[in-house]
Amino acid sequence: MASAGQIHSSALCFTILEEQEAGVKIGSLSTTYSAPYRLLNERYIRVDESTGDLFTKERIDRETLCPSHEDGDCTFSNTAVVSLNFEVVQMIIVVDDINDNAPVFERNEIPLHIPEDVSVGTAFPLDDQAQDKDTGNNGLIHYHLKNSGGFFAIRQDEHEVELVVLRELDRETQGNHILVLVAVDGGSVPLSATVNLSVTVTDVDDNCPEFDADSPITAIVLALGIKGTAVAQLKATDKDLGQNAQITFSFSRQISDRAKVLFDLDGHTGLISLAVDVQVDSPEEHTLKVLANSPLCPPAQTQVTVYIQPVASPEPSIKIRFVTEHKNQVIVLQENEPPTVLALLELGDTSTAKGTLSLDTDSMPFSLKPQAGSYLLSTSKPLDFEMCSEYNVTVIISDPHGTRLHRREVIKVLVEDVNDNSPKFEQARYEKDIKENSEPGEFLLKVQATDADSHQFGKVRYRLRNGGPFRIHEETGLISVAESLDREQQETYILKVLARDGGDPPQEGFAIVSVNVLDLNDNPPAFPTPHFYFFISESISQLSQVGKVTVSDADKGDNGLIVDVRILNENVPFAIDLVQRSLRSTGEVDREKQDRYDLLVVAVDGGSPALSTTVKMTVFIEDVNDNQPQVLLPSSNLSCLTISPATRAGSMVTKIYAIDEDSGMNSDITYQIIATKPALHSPFQIDQHSGNITLVQHLSGEDYGMHHLFIVVRDGGKPDPLQTTVWVNLLVNETLEKCHINAVPDYLPQRLPPPLPVKDCKCESNAWLIFYCGLCLLVISVCVLLAVTVVFIKRKNTKRKEEKKNVWETGNLCELKPLN
Repeated sequence: MASAGQIHSSALCFTILEEQEAGVKIGSLSTTYSAPYRLLNERYIRVDESTGDLFTKERIDRETLCPSHEDGDCTFSNTAVVSLNFEVVQMIIVVDDINDNAPVFERNEIPLHIPEDVSVGTAFPLDDQAQDKDTGNNGLIHYHLKNSGGFFAIRQDEHEVELVVLRELDRETQGNHILVLVAVDGGSVPLSATVNLSVTVTDVDDNCPEFDADSPITAIVLALGIKGTAVAQLKATDKDLGQNAQITFSFSRQISDRAKVLFDLDGHTGLISLAVDVQVDSPEEHTLKVLANSPLCPPAQTQVTVYIQPVASPEPSIKIRFVTEHKNQVIVLQENEPPTVLALLELGDTSTAKGTLSLDTDSMPFSLKPQAGSYLLSTSKPLDFEMCSEYNVTVIISDPHGTRLHRREVIKVLVEDVNDNSPKFEQARYEKDIKENSEPGEFLLKVQATDADSHQFGKVRYRLRNGGPFRIHEETGLISVAESLDREQQETYILKVLARDGGDPPQEGFAIVSVNVLDLNDNPPAFPTPHFYFFISESISQLSQVGKVTVSDADKGDNGLIVDVRILNENVPFAIDLVQRSLRSTGEVDREKQDRYDLLVVAVDGGSPALSTTVKMTVFIEDVNDNQPQVLLPSSNLSCLTISPATRAGSMVTKIYAIDEDSGMNSDITYQIIATKPALHSPFQIDQHSGNITLVQHLSGEDYGMHHLFIVVRDGGKPDPLQTTVWVNLLVNETLEKCHINAVPDYLPQRLPPPLPVKDCKCESNAWLIFYCGLCLLVISVCVLLAVTVVFIKRKNTKRKEEKKNVWETGNLCELKPLN
């Protein structure tokens, strides 16, 4: 081992922190010397023979390696043999300290005694300081206090630690202070230790005696007092301890000579007693001044007044003969009784002097009347238990002239309660608000009724007459919710609460409880139907009403206010009118482009949080006749078709094909030839429904040539159909070469003829079918009627024959009857 002072300049020096794991590299010999490498001592370190790297072999504890705690570095040396020339190299390894040791106190508690009269600022050295095995800042210790209460502080210089008094101490207020002394080292991660510092405040004589508050100030000595009888026990205390708290008692010199003869005072215990036997004929009063003495203190003083009673002469007595119910010399009377005689009082006079009885002025409502040498004690009015349940009637015995009071006699009268009061509520009417959807058992309010009667008569129980969804605790009057409330079903409840006492028969009182159920936003907006259907014409104008959109909310106030109704679809020609609550068109609609709109409409209420409801709305677009027919065939007015003269009559030679983008009747197309060229009777005709052009007669030589047919194509719109025209060009020629024309005849009628009446073969056939069905039903009905008539007539004839037969048989019986 070596310290820093022994390090030679020629040696290699390496540094390592203590407590490193084994295998930590601390340096290398290869920077200075060549291989191979070997150590003479491998206790703490080892060397790699080929690389020259130095590694720790075990954990190194600096405090174990250098226990002396000398100033400077902790080192150990080693010798290496290096290179092929076996050079010897001295090495010094310095072990640096880490903060791995906390401060340590030798004892668990440090006792310290400080007198209570010590001056503020006085310092007391603490010899029991903590020790830290680390060095440098890691071993430097700083101290502070906990739980000092502001009485003490720590002052520390380079070598000493002192406890400084910051406030005046008083042993009588607090005799012991338990402080916590904390020692903290100076490591980067500081470690600490604590020890209890017990400061005992020692007593000094700084308190004087004081008489206790419960020491007697008066005393009574009965007649015929005996020597040594205790009169009064005085108590005094001194808050100091030991000799400082010793007290002696003595009489003041200011007491009378008579008192000095009559009384003794024990100087140690403070007991006043009779010094002689005492017997007096008249009352005496003595004032005794007593001193409590303590060293270095002025005496404390108190005063005791002693009353000595004389020997009493016989006094008149009262004999009570109870008239009403009584128990243990106590009169018991029910309340509300009319004026009642309670007792007969007789004066028993044992002396020669006569006496009289009278009531004290406070003895109301009672009266005392003389009656044949005695006195009748009675009530002067009915007694009320609730006003006063107990009376002390004071009877005074005095001489006939009332100049001398002999004695007083107290007669106790107990008033017995009856059930004469009904329960009364604190309020005749209660009102309470509660939110709907309350959980069963939720507290509503507490009602309270009181009964002025006592015991069972005053015990009140509660019940609800029309409780509904509420219940009441029969003893406490707590009203709670029995089931969840719904304001939309009922908004106000009027409860009648009955309070009944325990009498027999019982008496009752009642109160009204008005419960207002407050609204919560628990109902979303409601539409009358989940799906609205509207039908509009495609010619509807903008902002026209499509239909009414009614929505409601069962809640109240803002919760029931519909604040928004809107369409969720985008780019639709409709909007919701919030004021009129209707659906309006906001743009053009075209049935040919879209014949229906499926809308999603949401309604939002004004609650917080808001609730909403979504419904579907389907708007069907009805057609108007806004599209005229379009001729697809022939493709133009210059189209031409060659017809063979051999074509048979009735043959279809061509066809006009037209379409109409409208629907229904507006798309029903009819065809009509309104002009021909040549203007003579044309051999061609057109079917008004199909547009088929047929040859109606055999073609002759005069029919050869070009035939121009001017055809009107109309739809079925009402009231004014739309129409278009087309030329059909037919060439009657034996050669079937393709014909060509460059122009059509100039024809512009001033007014197109009205459309031909439409003949619906289907309708005609249906009409005939209906006619034949009706005729068949008529025939069947007539046949059934005839059959019923025939059956009826036949049954009637049969019945007549049976009646005639019965009459004949009865007549024969009548004719034979006299023969008997």
